[in-house]
Amino acid sequence: MASFDVIIIGAGPGGYVCAIRCAQLGLKVAVVEGRDTLGGTCLNVGCIPSKALLHATHSLHETHENFARMGLIGPPPVVDWAKMQAYKDEVVAGNTKGIEFLFKKNKITWLKGWATLPAAGQVKVGDDVHDAKSIVIATGSESSSLPGVTVDEKIVITSTGALALPAIPKSMVIIGAGVIGLEMGSVYARLGTAVTVVEYLDAITPGMDAEVAKAFERILKKQGLKFVLGAAVQTVEASARGAKVTWKLRKNDAEASLEADVVLVATGRKPFISGLGLDALGVEILPRGQIKTDSHFATNIKGLYAIGDAIIGPMLAHKAEDEGMALAEILAGHAGHVNYGVIPGVVYTTPEVASVGQTEEQLKAEGRAFKAGKFSFMANARAKAVFQGEGFVKLLADATTDRILG
Repeated sequence: MASFDVIIIGAGPGGYVCAIRCAQLGLKVAVVEGRDTLGGTCLNVGCIPSKALLHATHSLHETHENFARMGLIGPPPVVDWAKMQAYKDEVVAGNTKGIEFLFKKNKITWLKGWATLPAAGQVKVGDDVHDAKSIVIATGSESSSLPGVTVDEKIVITSTGALALPAIPKSMVIIGAGVIGLEMGSVYARLGTAVTVVEYLDAITPGMDAEVAKAFERILKKQGLKFVLGAAVQTVEASARGAKVTWKLRKNDAEASLEADVVLVATGRKPFISGLGLDALGVEILPRGQIKTDSHFATNIKGLYAIGDAIIGPMLAHKAEDEGMALAEILAGHAGHVNYGVIPGVVYTTPEVASVGQTEEQLKAEGRAFKAGKFSFMANARAKAVFQGEGFVKLLADATTDRILG
């Protein structure tokens, strides 16, 4: 048994940032992580590998579409999928090893294994039980599927499987038009895959400003993505050759189906907290599976805290990092605060779509008086020089004070 000031469960962005800051503030810190590498979903099978594939396939697109226009003449490159995967894995390895180096530099103990909480103030890893004044749950999230849909990560896959397919599929159906679905759809569309996105709602990217979402959809259609909106998926039938997705349109119950080599289920994520023993400990859980916390990230159990995807709020790596930093300050006896109103969100397609603050729809629902301004990238010389004149900047400001709201 070892004793620590802080034990953090999970070495993703929230966990490792919290750990490093706690150590910098003089606390004795341990982190429990069951993966062979640090960094959590984001660095291993999420943000970072997807950005590598987005960069590689955008570069491919540029060579085919724009190089000749710039006087760069020569045969266009062909895709070596195995080498592209190796490049992605190299990027991941470099980042995860970087976190391991920072742990050693800051004298953070890595407890390798999976954690349970046998009692307040205790963390069990394997056969060993460790004590801590404060315990932080930073276990992140996992992909959520649809009722009756079986994921095998071969034919019916999540984002994890989409990052490591053995070959580039000829066709793909993506269930869900959120960030993950559209980013991975862009990757494979650039690689020549016929991509169809099926979305339950009547618009892509739920929660995005409606005007932005409509413009974004038009651009993605030009890039080859097809959309079926307002469609409730009924079944996904997998076979050795592929899968068949059947849906009903919500407006008239018309049924349709489509066969594809691969089906990507991108219907969101849920907190990854099963197996910790939270029920036995009496930890309050919200109806949608998040751990209930107060404004200082404390649960109803003394000395037990939670951050990141395990609690309410957008499931974003940088949101978890901000919470990790704030909680570290609190645990060290200082003031810690997160301003959720200025946490941005980005879809890393081309063009990228970024937003911060409130949308026009949210302001109208609040009854807030505001004014809107737009500037088209077609009037921006830099954007036109790099063939990215589509899109616009939209600002929402208070009607009286001019304070930027979104």
